[in-house]
Amino acid sequence: MVDLPSSLVAVVKSDCPTCRLIEPVLQRLAAGPSPLTVYTQDDPAFPRNIPGLVDDTHLEVSFKLNIEIVPTLIRLENGQEVERIYGWNKSEWQNFTHIEDLGADLPPFRPGCGAKNVEPSVAEKLAVRFGGHKLHARRIEIAALEDELEACFARGWSDGLPVVPPTETRVLRMLAGTSRAPNEIVGIIPPNQVECTVEKVAINAVLAGCKPEYLPVVLAAVEAACQDEFAMHGVLATTYFPGPVIIVNGPIVKAIGMNAGINVFGPGNRANATIGRALQLIVRNVGGGRPGEVDRATFGTPGKYTFCFAENEEGSPWEPLSVERGFATTASTVTLFAGGGIQPIYDQLSRTPEALARSFAECLRAVAHPRVATAADAVLVVSPEHSRVFAEAGWNKTRLYDALETLLHCPADEILRRKESAVPIAEFVPKFRPGGLTIVRAGGSAGLFSAIINGWVASGAMGSQPVTKEIKL
Repeated sequence: MVDLPSSLVAVVKSDCPTCRLIEPVLQRLAAGPSPLTVYTQDDPAFPRNIPGLVDDTHLEVSFKLNIEIVPTLIRLENGQEVERIYGWNKSEWQNFTHIEDLGADLPPFRPGCGAKNVEPSVAEKLAVRFGGHKLHARRIEIAALEDELEACFARGWSDGLPVVPPTETRVLRMLAGTSRAPNEIVGIIPPNQVECTVEKVAINAVLAGCKPEYLPVVLAAVEAACQDEFAMHGVLATTYFPGPVIIVNGPIVKAIGMNAGINVFGPGNRANATIGRALQLIVRNVGGGRPGEVDRATFGTPGKYTFCFAENEEGSPWEPLSVERGFATTASTVTLFAGGGIQPIYDQLSRTPEALARSFAECLRAVAHPRVATAADAVLVVSPEHSRVFAEAGWNKTRLYDALETLLHCPADEILRRKESAVPIAEFVPKFRPGGLTIVRAGGSAGLFSAIINGWVASGAMGSQPVTKEIKL
């Protein structure tokens, strides 16, 4: 609390019409028996004729008093705040000051204005200067003539694209997106097995271009990536294609404006692009997973820059992935899948669920290789137009799973045998391990196309399994 000896404190600014309106009221209070201190946010000479007017253009007092609206009138007892009022309300000010005719010639009510200390970008700078916040990350000074963007490239913080320099102000602004403590450990990031705090996640979220409201999604994605079942180290070190694919479900999708529809895997949506990128930067910058070092992918995939999308739940005939994986309909979740590229499904002819399921199965058979079974998982992303074919015939998602499982049993003599394969000798072999196929609904409402996200060829208990985490604000 600021050390304020007066029994009444007012905070005003000259560019507020209501503050100018009540200038005579403040002058009368200043001349009265109760001591009044007036702090001015923008003009050291406003209000006029106020003894002891205090210049608060640096906004320290406004910040420490948590002023949100001007004018604000505060009552103090023994140096402690006991009551405050905002704006101008004649009867309220009269009761507050016990002066029955205070402002008698003024209108009965005028709303206040936003205080300068809560203006965008100002609040975060004040928090750095006066808030007592202590970031634990190492500070790096750059030369006055050094370009900030080039400095980030030079220090190896980038994925090859420009990043947003993580200044203290930006990091504090990002941390405001979660209620979690900055020093809370989110997980141990491979390959270097480094502890990752909320603060470190926030720094990389800034680098990626996230908004603060995206931070809880990034935190949940990091938690999922650190689970043993996901095997992030293996996903990173393999010579195969995969990287973490983030699938988001629940109310947070609309709350932060994620894309689940048109161009769902493409550019143009900030939330989708930066959330996925933030996870990749955390693995790189915190865990040390850099391409050409631990990351040994022969080809890689553009998805290793970022691969994040939301399930299109609006109007869906099926339960969302989050519910399928055991969460409440009200929960927001991320599901992490070790996926590579996208395999298109082009089918504008199938008009029955049986025919479309056969079409899907034929395409799914090519995952990894048509003659490889139980090695790679897959995500089948069904478009709204294709999902309507199943919905109109009364097929729920379980029935589609069952149909695909039946259709995807391959003759054993057509399967490429691997020495380490645990596939038993049988007449038929399933294409996917139990639980190895995931179905979600996404994409634009027009277009009889669907898609397959190919998984890593080391799936299941000996490799990577999809992991779902609830998003906590």
